[in-house]
Amino acid sequence: MPFAPCSAACAIFRTADGPIVHDAIIIGAGAAGLMCALVAGKRGFRCALVDHASQAGRKLRLAGGGRGNVTNRRVGPEWYVGEQPRFAEGALRRCPPSLVLDMLDAFGIPWEERDHGRIFCAAPADRLADALLEGALAHGADFLPGRTIGEAECGDGLFHVQTSLGLLRAPRLVIAAGGPACPAVGASDGGMRLARRFGHRIVPPRPALAPFILPENGSEDRPESWPLHGLAGVSLPARVSVAEADARFRPETDALLFTHTGLSGPAALQASCFWRAGNSLVIDFLPETPLMTLLADPANGKATLAGLIKRALPSRLATRLLEQAGLAEETLRRNVAEVNKKDRAVLANLVHRYRVIPLRTGGMARAEASAGGVDTRDIHPKRLESRLVPNLYLAGEVLDVTGLLGGYNLHWAWASGKAAAEAFRAC
Repeated sequence: MPFAPCSAACAIFRTADGPIVHDAIIIGAGAAGLMCALVAGKRGFRCALVDHASQAGRKLRLAGGGRGNVTNRRVGPEWYVGEQPRFAEGALRRCPPSLVLDMLDAFGIPWEERDHGRIFCAAPADRLADALLEGALAHGADFLPGRTIGEAECGDGLFHVQTSLGLLRAPRLVIAAGGPACPAVGASDGGMRLARRFGHRIVPPRPALAPFILPENGSEDRPESWPLHGLAGVSLPARVSVAEADARFRPETDALLFTHTGLSGPAALQASCFWRAGNSLVIDFLPETPLMTLLADPANGKATLAGLIKRALPSRLATRLLEQAGLAEETLRRNVAEVNKKDRAVLANLVHRYRVIPLRTGGMARAEASAGGVDTRDIHPKRLESRLVPNLYLAGEVLDVTGLLGGYNLHWAWASGKAAAEAFRAC
């Protein structure tokens, strides 16, 4: 593996009342915490890896449908959102996708590449979580599961962290406790609250990589309902953008899924990273072939307008869009060659620029990640060390760095955990 040990191991600290056993305390045994413990251990630093759960890497074990979308061939800062979009650049540069693949190979875990450069384990993600933990333990880490965090403070060159099973002390502290998305697996904003105790600003967390809830029943403040309700199960390649979004967001064609409550699938989940309440979604239901091109093709001239639309799109969706277009029945039965420019434009606008304002996302319970977190203006981008408290490091989802769908969030966990561990200084 390319994680070379460092000769600068830390000496055991001692205080008046006895030895400090650990060189660092890592709060959170998820992907970032495990990587941090492994890399730090290879450098000679003995870590206490603390988690409230009984098992390390709970969220990692469920990622990618249990196969772990562990990285992406196209990793770069442009695939991340936050108040400082390029904050992650340095850590990402020092952790290329090849390093993650080398890690999988070293662990004997097969992997496969899928569409859009997404790389998954070709074996249960449990194996990766177990291998990371075993590697960390082999290099001196102590895994301390089932411990909730209480008070934490810094004094006399040491961090004092009270847990439900006793006090921990060390000259370094790493907060890698994740974010509040997926509370069903124990996720919370505890790491952000801990960072706030040390004086850090917090960008309010919000759901990311979450499905959209669309208006169904009219209300006094939102009288409209979404005309495309009732299409649950319909799936197609589409592009979903946010009308008011950061110009950096240029959606790719990906799967869009209609649900009982709105929209999901990769195309919708990506858009949720940029969406804010009140923003409009703009949907292109036929992103690879302009409808006007199909309508102008002489080969389609004798097809009826309705028939052509139903061939180009899933039949149930096509029927709804034709209804919403409000075209006369006679127009729908006409041969394509006979349809006038105005009616063609009406349909093309619906197919390529369909607008809707969601009520909300599915919330943290249904989000795969959270956006927001510890304000990165307070963090050194290379070392991931606090600018406010020396020897306090932060890694993973607890920071205001959120990757788009496709392995980017797990890659940030690897990159940030590695960067923090490599920044540990000898005592």
